[in-house]
Formats: sequence, structure tokens, C-alpha cells
Amino acid sequence: MKRIRKLAGVLLALAVCIGMLTAAAPAKATEGSTSPSTETASTNSLTINNTGNTAHTFELYQIFTGVYTKKDNSLSNIQWGDGLTAAGKTELGDAAKKAGNIKDATAFANEVKTYLTNPTTSESVAAGSSYKFDNLKAGYYLVKDVDGSQKDTAGTYTSYIVQVIGSVTQDTKLDVPAVVKKVKDTNDSTGVTPDWQDSADYDIGDTVPYQVTGTIPSNIDKYETYMYAFTDTMSKGLTYTKGNAKIEIGNTDVTSSFEETVTSNTDGSTTVTWSCGDLKKISGVTLNKDMKVVVNYNCTLNKDAVLGSAGNPNTVYLTFSNNPNQGGDGETGKTPEDKNIVFTYKVVVNKVDKDNKALAGAEFTLYKVKADNTSETVGAPYTLTGNAENDATIFTATGLDDGTYVLKETKTPAGYNTIADQYFTVTAEHNTDSADPKLTSLSGDALTGSVITFTADKDAGSLTTNVVNEKGANLPSTGGAGTRMLYTAGVILLAAGLILIVIRRRRAQAQ
Repeated sequence: MKRIRKLAGVLLALAVCIGMLTAAAPAKATEGSTSPSTETASTNSLTINNTGNTAHTFELYQIFTGVYTKKDNSLSNIQWGDGLTAAGKTELGDAAKKAGNIKDATAFANEVKTYLTNPTTSESVAAGSSYKFDNLKAGYYLVKDVDGSQKDTAGTYTSYIVQVIGSVTQDTKLDVPAVVKKVKDTNDSTGVTPDWQDSADYDIGDTVPYQVTGTIPSNIDKYETYMYAFTDTMSKGLTYTKGNAKIEIGNTDVTSSFEETVTSNTDGSTTVTWSCGDLKKISGVTLNKDMKVVVNYNCTLNKDAVLGSAGNPNTVYLTFSNNPNQGGDGETGKTPEDKNIVFTYKVVVNKVDKDNKALAGAEFTLYKVKADNTSETVGAPYTLTGNAENDATIFTATGLDDGTYVLKETKTPAGYNTIADQYFTVTAEHNTDSADPKLTSLSGDALTGSVITFTADKDAGSLTTNVVNEKGANLPSTGGAGTRMLYTAGVILLAAGLILIVIRRRRAQAQ
């Protein structure tokens, strides 16, 4: 009996939680336990607190039975429980001897997992909730997730829980990686570039910088292998050039350890995956929970970009190994998608006369300028496309971001005066920290000395203004009635002058 008690004591000291779920030390009764000093009847319980982010359905298997003594948290008179098949009991041998030879709880759980039978199954346990396996016989139990229950979810399987039962409560300590995606936004006029955020606006043709960051789970050491893959989908208005991504873990460039696949989709979008079959085999990197996998890459906002509030979204999710009980092989989990969006706008110029009627014959050029020096241009001029080839009256510059601009009339309708250069700002507000970022406002505002006014349509992404030309002064022409009138007036004035001179001379002589 002493030998059996000694072997059981070794078992209790070595039975620890496996993987992400660390069990209470089996050599100690749970704090606050109401177990009697010696328990053989069905008065024991195991409460599982689901601390994960998805629902779990647990299975409980009785591996050993025996007499539980609370004082030293020991199990004596050890026999095989009803959670193992007959074939398993035969293969594993004498229960007490097997219990005494357990050196590693993880290895023991993996050894018996193929012989499990007769589970007691919990209800679905929501994230943050608990389930109590009640009226249990004293013994040594194994708890696991139902097979297949975490496949393709945002969660992960619990590592096997091996626990000596008096009456105990066990917190799950599940952990899964997460992924976030950010974009940089630069105002070319001011030169201001905020930190990484969830939205931005750019000109068509601009390079858009993106950053994707994935975390490492806290139980990475419980996996033999760890598959890790980013899947990034870019809308039709974003062009990705294969091979421009750089992937790092810490300060180590691990791009070569990831396989890149670029797929063109039927809706015009592009899906890029960066996948690594086993993060744990990357040379020079020892993973821990504080590390991050960071992907930096660029896209170009192209001519298919959507204007206005619909924007040009970009989403990413992470696929990862989620079953430490299989060493990392087999099933995978998938995080929720994280979304960014890039906006772009247009300026519409209606050319009209003083009566607000369409006026043909004008041409315009639009420049982006420095906010603190509006005479200094930024980048190439924008093309304002007219609504007709020869008699355009509506001009549109498509694909602008926020900033300061100057509109120049480079050709003026015959008989009209050229307008002064018009300086204005395009101002847009959008959610910079949001799971679903939106364009919240759009406006165009004339700067001091400029007279144009804009009507904004946030959904269409348009800023529309009327530019008025005034006719030139009606100067008289040679041989016209105006000239004759001038001649007549001149003759009259000349005659009046001569008469005045004659009168003054006669007065002088009379004196």
C-alpha cells in the first residue's frame, strides 16, 4: 500500500495542465474546496471557466479511479477508469504501475488519447462562461474539446487538461494570435504624416504604404509546429506589385521564409497570401508571446479607384495552427478580418457667364501647392477633362486627396476677361481608428483673395464650383458712331477754346 501511495504521489505531482490551459497543481487541492477528507462517492466536481474568445464544448474522460485524500491531495487504490477502452487498458497495462511511471503529463495525455471512450460532454460554453461537471467520482480525469469544434473558427483548442479530482475549478488559459492592418496618410501640402491608422486619402497614381501585424500566442511553446498565413484582399482600385513586401519578426528579416501567392479575382480585386508552414523552424528566431510578425508593402491607387464614401477597401485575416494536442498539424483557426480604406475625390468646374449660363472656350490647369507657400507647386499638374471636345463647359479633375490647390484659367473665352488664380483647400475627415472606417465629411474652401465656392457631395466624392467670366469693356472701334461722337465733341471744345481766347484778347486791348 505504501508503494502504491508513493507512486500516486508522483502522479499527482506531475499532473499539470498542458498547453494553453494550465491546470492547478495536482498535488494541491483547489483553494476553497469543499471536498471531504477522503472521497470515494460521487461528490466531486470540476468547473471549467472558458476564458477564450469562442464557445467551447468540452469532453471529460475518467482515466483513473481511486480514493482521494484531501489532506495530501493523493489518490490511492488506483484502477483504470471508464474513460478508456478495454483495448487501451490492456495495452497500457496495470493502472497503478502506469500511474507511478508517469513522467510527463503531456506525453501521457497523448499516449491515452487514442483509447478514449464514454465521454461526459458539456453544453456549449460561451466565451466568459463556465460549465460544472458535477457528481464525479474521485479520480484522475482528462478534459478536451470536442473534435472539430474549433475548426476554422477564431478560437483554438484547449490543450488537454489532466486533473486529480476532489472538487476543483479550472480556468482555461486559451490564447490565439490576432492581426491588425494599418495604412499611412500624408498631406502633401502640409507635409504632415500621422501614425499608422485605418483610413487615408490619396491621389490616383500615388503609392500607398500598408502595414500588417500579427501576434504570437502565449502557448507557442506547446506546439511542435506552427502554421501562420496572412490573406490580404485589395479592391480593384489598388494595384499590388508582386514581391514588394518585407516581412520581419522583431528585427529579423524573414521574408524568404514566407511563400507569396498573388491571385486576380473575377471582381477585379487581388488577393495576396504570405504563408509560412512552420514559424518555429525559421532560422535565427526563437519565438515568444511578445514577438510580432510584421508585413510592410505598397500598393498604387489606380485609375479604377472608387471616388467618395464607398472608397477603396483592403482587408486581411490570419490563418494559424489551433490544436496543440496535434502538435500544430491538422486543423487551423482564422481570425476575423481587419479592414482599411483609402478615399479619393474629384473637383468639378462649371464655366459660366455672369448670367450663370454655360460658357464654352475656356481651359484650366489645376496644381497642388504647399500650404505655407501657395506659389510652390507639389507634383505634376492635374488634367481637367472637359465634357466636350470643342465646346467644353464642365471640367473635371478626378482622383485628388486632401490638400491645398490653385486653379488657373489657361485659356479664356473670346471677349471675356481671364479670372484670377483661385486658391482653395480640399478637406476630408474619415475614421482613423475603426473596425469599419467611414468618410465623415468633405469640403472645399476658398483661401483669402479667391472667390469660388464649392458644393460638396460626400458620397460621390465631388466638390463642384462655378467659375464666372465677365465680358471685357466695350471700347469704341475706328469709324464707328463712338468715334464720330468723339470727333464732334472735340470740335466743339476746340471752338469754345478759340472763342474764349478771342474774348480775353479784346478785353485786354480795351483796357
